[in-house]
Amino acid sequence: MTASLAARYERIRAYTMALAAPLSEEDCCVQSMPDASPIKWHMAHTSWFFETFILERREPQFRPYHPAFRVLFNSYYNGVGEKHPRPQRGMLTRPSLSEVLAYRRNVDERMRSLLARDALTPETAALLELGLQHEQQHQELMLTDVKHLLSLNPLQPAYSGSALKPAASAATLGWQAFDGGVFEIGHAGSGFCFDNETPRHRQFIEAFKLASRLTTNEEFCAFVEDGGYADPALWLSEGWDWVRANRLTQPMYWRNDGDGWQEFSLHGLHKLDLQRPVAHVSFFEADAYARWAGARLPTEAEWEHAAQGVNDFGREELHPGGCGPSNQEQLSQLYGACWQWTLSSYAPYPAYRTAPGAIGEYNGKFMSNQYVLRGSSCATPAGHARMTYRNFFPAVARWQFSGIRLAKSV
Repeated sequence: MTASLAARYERIRAYTMALAAPLSEEDCCVQSMPDASPIKWHMAHTSWFFETFILERREPQFRPYHPAFRVLFNSYYNGVGEKHPRPQRGMLTRPSLSEVLAYRRNVDERMRSLLARDALTPETAALLELGLQHEQQHQELMLTDVKHLLSLNPLQPAYSGSALKPAASAATLGWQAFDGGVFEIGHAGSGFCFDNETPRHRQFIEAFKLASRLTTNEEFCAFVEDGGYADPALWLSEGWDWVRANRLTQPMYWRNDGDGWQEFSLHGLHKLDLQRPVAHVSFFEADAYARWAGARLPTEAEWEHAAQGVNDFGREELHPGGCGPSNQEQLSQLYGACWQWTLSSYAPYPAYRTAPGAIGEYNGKFMSNQYVLRGSSCATPAGHARMTYRNFFPAVARWQFSGIRLAKSV
């Protein structure tokens, strides 16, 4: 077990560095908004996790790399101690990027020494696995955060040096029907899951239909051009107030200078590909579109029940890919394109219990004023997606690769 964990540790830590490789030192140090973090901070915080929760407990004669890092790179763990204010992470010009990289190398060397001794207790092995999954979450955040950062630059710089190829024509939207009944949802088995995916439990689901694919840019264009953002009848009250206050008329990265729609992506600014899934929409936008389309969003229990047996967790590029021609009676794009908003508030499953200590702050304390998203996105690292994964964000969040899958009651 230690050998396999050690190999995964090396692979996942290396992927973080690969994600940062196309960026300049300046790119890595800037925070574009309070919800995002500098790339430098992501690289330091993921190292902080291993130092704080594993090395501090297991390393003989532990000494921190730098005492101040305990505060600077603590995210939200009140049980660990003080934290640097999240909106001010971009002001941390010191430590420099080179020192953060030295910190990563130091933590890696110490972790290698620990793993070489094969001294992992079951508790430490579980913490190591959690740390690796945690780093994969930050890898996705690195891509979404740097996309937001680069989108604010008038030069419209591309993160990726490769051109984005046109998607195949999207299949005609179909609907897959599911009978109602009592079904089990939640994680089962011996594989990793976050605590919010448990315990597995029974839930009654009414009969429903689920769209065979995600909503496309072309379909969302019709909503925009039909005045969807200007019709209060389509919006929840809070969503309408948000749209009006922010003067929103389109998804986050859409642009129109009078010569047609364009979209900013990690590949730079390009003509909007109508066949790809619409992305970077908030819960409020997804809900309004669904109402305009004569449908609704699925609940997370409906989504998970429908996803049973679908194990295509792959992704192909750093932008939501089209589904291409497919069987209208089969579900596609459950994974690897966009996270999919559900109607379900982020709340604990029946009999859920938070873990003791600071690790218990990982998920449970955020179960308020957020909605669940299911699936995975084009930015989700390989091996990180699974059917029971519960992602969650506030209703106004749209800098993540969040999209729309429609549902209907029968």
